Amino acid sequence: MKQLAHLLSYPLSVIFYLFFGITLLIFHVIQWVGLNLFGYQAHKISVDYLNFFILACLRLLGTTFNFKKPEDIPENTPLIIVSNHQSLWDIPPIIWYLRKHHPKFVSKIELQKGIPSVSYNLRHGGSVLIDRKKPEEAIQKMKQLAEYLKQHNRAGVVFPEGTRSRDGVPKKFKRKGMETMISNIPNGYILPISINNSWKLQRYGMFPIPLGVCLDFKIHPVIPISDHDLDTLSEIIEEKIVSNILVED
Repeated sequence: MKQLAHLLSYPLSVIFYLFFGITLLIFHVIQWVGLNLFGYQAHKISVDYLNFFILACLRLLGTTFNFKKPEDIPENTPLIIVSNHQSLWDIPPIIWYLRKHHPKFVSKIELQKGIPSVSYNLRHGGSVLIDRKKPEEAIQKMKQLAEYLKQHNRAGVVFPEGTRSRDGVPKKFKRKGMETMISNIPNGYILPISINNSWKLQRYGMFPIPLGVCLDFKIHPVIPISDHDLDTLSEIIEEKIVSNILVED
C-alpha cells in the first residue's frame, strides 16, 4: 500500500504543482490590483484567500490540517507568534487560520523576488526581509517590525530555529531576534505553536510530495510578555514548543 501511495504521489504532485502555479499567478495579479487600487485591506484579503487556495491545492494530495485555536487569543493587541519550522508549508495554515491577527513574517531576503504572489506579499504586506549575513541590520529590521506590530496591533511570526528542520528534530533556538521583538513590545502577547509532520511534505525535497500527510499545529495558550523577565520567557517559550514536537525514530 505504501508503494502504491508513493507511485501515485508522482502524477498527483504534477497536478498539485499545476494548480499551485496557476494560483500563484492569478493571485499575484489580484494582490497588485487590490493594493494599488483599494489599499491595505483589499491586499490583505487577497493574501488570505491566496493561502486558502494553497491549502486547497495541498488537499489534492490528501493533506489534512489539524489547527485548533484556543479561545483566549487576544485581539486588537500586538502578538508575537513563535513556532518551530519544518517546511515552507508551515506558512499557509498560519496565514489562513490566524488571518484575524494579520500575521507578518520575518523572512530571508532571497525571497524578495522570483516567486509570484509570495515575493510580492513579502515586499508589500508588512513583513520584513533580512540578510542573514548582516546580523546588525537584521536586528534593526526586527525592531522596525516590532514598532509596526505595536502601531497596528498585528501579529509577527518568528521561527527562532533560523532555518527549517528537515527531519522534524527541532534545532536549538537562536533567541536574539525573538528577544529583540519581545523587548520592544512589552505589553504584547506571545502565541507559541508546535508544528508536527510538516517536514514530511518535503521528505523527498520538492518532488514528489507524499500523500495523506496530516499537518498538526498545537496552539498553546498565550503568554503575556509582562508576566516574565526576558530570559525566563525565552526559556518558557522554547520548552513549551519543543516539548510538543513529536520526533520519529
